[in-house]
Amino acid sequence: MIPFWKKTDKGGKKTPPKPAIPHTAQQSIPMQRMFEDGTCRVRANYYTRTIAYQDINYQLAQQEDKNAIFEEWCSFLNFFDSSIKFELSFVNMATDSSEFEKSIRIPFQKDGFDDVRAEYSLMLRQQLAKGNNGLTKTKFITFGVEGESMRQVKTRLDHVQNDLLNNFHRLGVQAKPLNGTERLKLMHDMFHMDGESKFRFEWNDLVKSGLSVKDAIAPTAFAFKNSRTFQMGGIYCAASFLSITASDISDQLLKDFLDMDSSQIVTMHIQSVDQNRAIKTVKRTITELDRSKIEEQKKAIRAGYDIDIIPSDLATYGRDAKALLKELQSQNERMFLVTFLVLNTGRTEQELENNVFQASSIAQKHNCNLCRLDYQQEQGLMSSLPLADNQIEIQRGLTTSSTAIFIPFTTQELYQSGKESLYYGLNALSNNLIMVDRKKLKNPNLPNAINRTIRSICADYNKEEESKAKEENRDPVLLPKFSCHILRHTFCTRFCENETNLKVIQEIMGHADISTTMDVYAEATQEKKKESMTSLQSALLVR
Repeated sequence: MIPFWKKTDKGGKKTPPKPAIPHTAQQSIPMQRMFEDGTCRVRANYYTRTIAYQDINYQLAQQEDKNAIFEEWCSFLNFFDSSIKFELSFVNMATDSSEFEKSIRIPFQKDGFDDVRAEYSLMLRQQLAKGNNGLTKTKFITFGVEGESMRQVKTRLDHVQNDLLNNFHRLGVQAKPLNGTERLKLMHDMFHMDGESKFRFEWNDLVKSGLSVKDAIAPTAFAFKNSRTFQMGGIYCAASFLSITASDISDQLLKDFLDMDSSQIVTMHIQSVDQNRAIKTVKRTITELDRSKIEEQKKAIRAGYDIDIIPSDLATYGRDAKALLKELQSQNERMFLVTFLVLNTGRTEQELENNVFQASSIAQKHNCNLCRLDYQQEQGLMSSLPLADNQIEIQRGLTTSSTAIFIPFTTQELYQSGKESLYYGLNALSNNLIMVDRKKLKNPNLPNAINRTIRSICADYNKEEESKAKEENRDPVLLPKFSCHILRHTFCTRFCENETNLKVIQEIMGHADISTTMDVYAEATQEKKKESMTSLQSALLVR
């Protein structure tokens, strides 16, 4: 429920009442209204929107490309001023494995080649088991501004949204804003991570039924029975926050969380601090540290020992504070308040504890701590919704570069369902299937992302091979430059050398026109003829 102000009997003073305890699942959801254009009124005078964005190849990129992406992401974060609250959401949801297998199964056509189709489908299922295609991974950014009415904030929301889309475009990231129905479906899926309930909603039904949008997304029930876990529908959940205690954070931290093979929601609430306010706060801190240093020196004089001997914490904090002040004043750095939340799930209590233990191990690996939100499980759940409404008052101050180290990009997945989609291998980082319909891509031949990955692999191998060859005093055996198109053409040529049925070749290669198949077949057979004649000539000469 939304707290409100009421008058007292004494003196006419206004005092904030205690927030009312929600009695239904609908009352627990911290939103008031959803508009069809995707704008949500979270509370009075506060409105938000959500943008869904795709991934790009960061982990497999060269170091200079990584640096370029990191710098662009820093500029992306610096776009937000103190009046805009925003939230990064990473949602991993399990999908029905049987339905996923159906999408990659090749239907039989009773034309004598069903054995080949069955073997090919078996190979795809085996490759599917190596990855985590059973998890759907989506990424969102939600931003909110304050205003007295929808009419007042709409222009600013449109302006911020267009700027964010342009910033994503500069990063090479595909992004699109969510409308009201898509935002409701997203929250519905979060509340029904067990997959037992389907989302059914129509705007026209609201007037007829007398229901609200909350009725379309709310689960059957919330059960906050203890301080550390809760039940949401048929699954068990636990909300935790990441205590960032490490002095040096790796860009692998967020990736490790997102690579967990379980349904979860990772959320980062980020609030920019006004630059002048941040500088004044740091200066005030330096003054307090100097005052403490003087007090310690006075104690040293009274005790009769060297005044230069001061507690190590004072010296360390003093250096860090002065370095931070220099970054804020002379470098392109801002101050952000970050709240990092992790919502783990499990179909049983034991499965939930195993997933929480795995997440805790990841945090400890990076010298951080994953702490359970005791007696704040409901607030942790509602803060994980894409509403940019942070109900957890646990924040860590970080600079722009420190915040940007949680870079939200790992590797771009290439998976397209459909009859024309072909198998091209496994993603080098996630081991997920690469299945695309090249006719639906911007480059109909093959995706540029795969070619960049091939170039990266070849460059790494050649670098290592040159180093080994130098140590072993030999000539290096380097990989030549090649692309997916060359690999495909090579495969097609070898296939034509061993298969005479042109219809089979056309179906396997996905050629829309049989003439393309015939051209490759003719070229292959011509080369085969030359090899046969050369072999025959050599045999005759030997005799």
